[in-house]
Amino acid sequence: MGTAIAFYILAALILTGGVLVITAKSAVHSVVWLVGTIIAIAALYVVQHAEFLAVIQVLVYAGGIVVLYLFVVMLVNLKRPAEAIVHPQRRERTGLLLGGALLAQFAAVAFYAFNSPQVGTAATYSARGNVEAVARALYVEYLVPFEVASVLLLVAMVGAIVLARRDA
Repeated sequence: MGTAIAFYILAALILTGGVLVITAKSAVHSVVWLVGTIIAIAALYVVQHAEFLAVIQVLVYAGGIVVLYLFVVMLVNLKRPAEAIVHPQRRERTGLLLGGALLAQFAAVAFYAFNSPQVGTAATYSARGNVEAVARALYVEYLVPFEVASVLLLVAMVGAIVLARRDA
């Protein structure tokens, strides 16, 4: 009963923090709300007895990613007005087509996940330990989505470098 109450309280904090991240007027305030949301997610991991994931959540996201966001917020000139000119190389239809394809892929993955037999449950993983469970999930059961996410992050990083080099 206590775990359920803690879950619902933390879930409400996470949802509230997520909404405040999106609706904050200042980019710095948005990052601060993001840190609060990340810490609430880590607390949710602790309630669910996934202490390893909680520590990784705080170290990687609150410690690394949020600091990177703050550097970007401080380096970008936010006082500059929005551009009124549409870039001639902008491809709106291509973006909509690719976004639709990505949405279809998410729908296919969700359909497959709900209609396929489960490989293991949380009860079978908790007996082996959190670290082994995370490793097995990432590198055995979800290897393809893990690799797709890593390629997506690599493409985003290369794209950011290309955009930054054009402005210089």
